[in-house]
Amino acid sequence: MVSSTEISKNPHIISRIIERMELAELDRVHFREFGDFSLNFEVVYHMKTPDCVRYRDTQQDINFAIVEAFEKEGIQMTFRTQTIHLNK
Repeated sequence: MVSSTEISKNPHIISRIIERMELAELDRVHFREFGDFSLNFEVVYHMKTPDCVRYRDTQQDINFAIVEAFEKEGIQMTFRTQTIHLNK
């Protein structure tokens, strides 16, 4: 179970990560909505280069940094699972 304190930390944590990225310029981070099995955040940043590979590298760096920061803060991310039963 995620506490409201953990949820309120997320935008600040994500903002700090993006602000450290050389090629990304932060626009906004907001807790947007409740999903069926998730808490959805809207994260918007602009790239300072049109290079697609550098964009993907930066996006990956941001995602890895978010996972690492959440682990350090003790914020757990749950991943939806699905079971499919097949009948012959």
